[in-house]
Amino acid sequence: MSTATKQSGSKHSGPKQSVTKQSSCKQMDSSIVRRNSAVSDELQDSRLHPLLKKIYANRGVSSLKQVEYSLKNLLDYSLLKDINLAAEIVSEAILQQKRILVVGDFDADGATSCALMMRTLKAFGLNNVDYLVPNRFDFGYGLSPQIVDVAAGLTSGLPAQTHLYPKPDLIVTVDNGISSIDGVNRANELGIQVVITDHHLAGDTLPQAAAIVNPNQPGCQFPAKTIAGVGVAFYLMLAVRAALREKNWFSGKALASARAEPNMANYLDLVALGTVADVVPLDDNNRILVEYGLQRIRANKACAGINALLTIAGKSIEGCSSQDFGFIIGPRLNAAGRLDDMSIGIECLLSDDYEQAFNYAATLNKMNQQRRQIEGEMLEQATTLLEQQFHMLDSNDSVPKALALYDEQWHQGVVGLLASRIKEKYHRPVFAFADAGNGEIKGSGRSIPGLHMRDVLDLISKRHKNLIDKFGGHAMAAGLTMQQDKFTLFQQAFNEQVSALLRPEDLDNISETDGSVDAEYMTIETSELFKYASPWGQLFPEPVFDDVFKVINWRIVGEKHLKLDLAKQDTGECYAAIAFNKTDVDLPAGENDIRCVYRLDVNEFRGKRSLQLIVQHIEAV
Repeated sequence: MSTATKQSGSKHSGPKQSVTKQSSCKQMDSSIVRRNSAVSDELQDSRLHPLLKKIYANRGVSSLKQVEYSLKNLLDYSLLKDINLAAEIVSEAILQQKRILVVGDFDADGATSCALMMRTLKAFGLNNVDYLVPNRFDFGYGLSPQIVDVAAGLTSGLPAQTHLYPKPDLIVTVDNGISSIDGVNRANELGIQVVITDHHLAGDTLPQAAAIVNPNQPGCQFPAKTIAGVGVAFYLMLAVRAALREKNWFSGKALASARAEPNMANYLDLVALGTVADVVPLDDNNRILVEYGLQRIRANKACAGINALLTIAGKSIEGCSSQDFGFIIGPRLNAAGRLDDMSIGIECLLSDDYEQAFNYAATLNKMNQQRRQIEGEMLEQATTLLEQQFHMLDSNDSVPKALALYDEQWHQGVVGLLASRIKEKYHRPVFAFADAGNGEIKGSGRSIPGLHMRDVLDLISKRHKNLIDKFGGHAMAAGLTMQQDKFTLFQQAFNEQVSALLRPEDLDNISETDGSVDAEYMTIETSELFKYASPWGQLFPEPVFDDVFKVINWRIVGEKHLKLDLAKQDTGECYAAIAFNKTDVDLPAGENDIRCVYRLDVNEFRGKRSLQLIVQHIEAV
């Protein structure tokens, strides 16, 4: 039996006996749906844990090959359109020792892509290589004409203190470029070749680059369309290595001395981190990349920066999981791009000196603390704004199908996180906007299942000419720039378009679970089995369960978290539980029994380990 560890905070026994004052804001109700997919004969006859058989089946797994992660099962890089052309261009640049500039993006996927490209190009023997990441506040996203001018060492019209670069012979983009039509045209004017590697959805017109490697461009047969930007960069480097091998670059015949051929598996720690942090769906191919990256980290073979980021967050290197990418390392890396300059994060990942990497990690950790404070303040403001808007509504049915929010004081680098928090709270597609200067505002959006966010922006732009200046993104996340005085028109257009596309059932906030857990499996051992059984992430979610419990005690800890002592209804066994970012307001008033959606976790406190339930959702029985 697991018991709760004593912590400071208000403590209460049993259920609330009176209705606690609740927010007037209409948070969307949730309903619990149990996944119940049939288990294939192959899984049923295997030696997998009984719970894992059901969990894997619920995620579309029917064969053991899908969860026996092997690099030999990776998709062939040659399936990517134009990858051989791109590899030929890059490999020739290496042979001729041309100057290559890697142009990245200011998120974790962009940072890992950039670090991977820099490390591999140097390992291949290129001496003249550097990177450039646009500062979101000065240049915005992607390979813009202004960024090309910076890359070429031109100064006219650029912000003060802009660092200029020696003109490159070749620009290679990572995690961006598919929409950079003007930027590529500017590079062509200046005589700079451009190879684009990206994974974002292509528009109606493609840039006139020397080569484009993107699984989501027209005519590309690569089946894993959800690969991250760092995955595309990795695949290009696989192709470049093959091209160099054919040119006898590693045999010593092309040079006076032999050059060692790098093992590309050495860079899978970066691929794994960027893949999970970018919240791309973990299909079979992505899970192979992530699993091997995790194995390298646990074997203490990761780059110094990843080790430093785990250490400064108090996480175990040997016990690293995919959840640590999404909730620990990813946010710290992203904080640099959100608040300042992503080059801090990239330098952390490039450093081979642990002390130096730790110093960068400490800076990133402080930035993340600052980001959390800013995000909290913005969320409070946004919630107040929505409370005012919803105050007169009679029912959830009256809540707008889509939400668009703007405040001139909001931080441009944090509106994406704000949109995510609002989406989670109200189960509505959301855009949050911040002032971008010169009459412009920039918005970041997050969607719900059933709605393709970038397609929505595409439809709006075609039906309302000149409303959106530029946009891009994915199904679940997108961004746009527009004039501030058109915000009200965008609000209306966004709500109208979403209303036309979503079905009523899409607006139901569904909590999918793997069902109940038998008492014999409510153990630390089961929790640790799940942690290492597979890389969990987007569309391959961590195992979650639902059961009915009796509330024995509850208390608030850390001002905004609900600590619970729960007794399982069917057995009477007691368990310690915690619900993050929930308070007693989330407990059904006057109810002793509650239904919880939860996952199994291990709590470590003063050297003692005990089972703990992480509660994600609470509702009345």
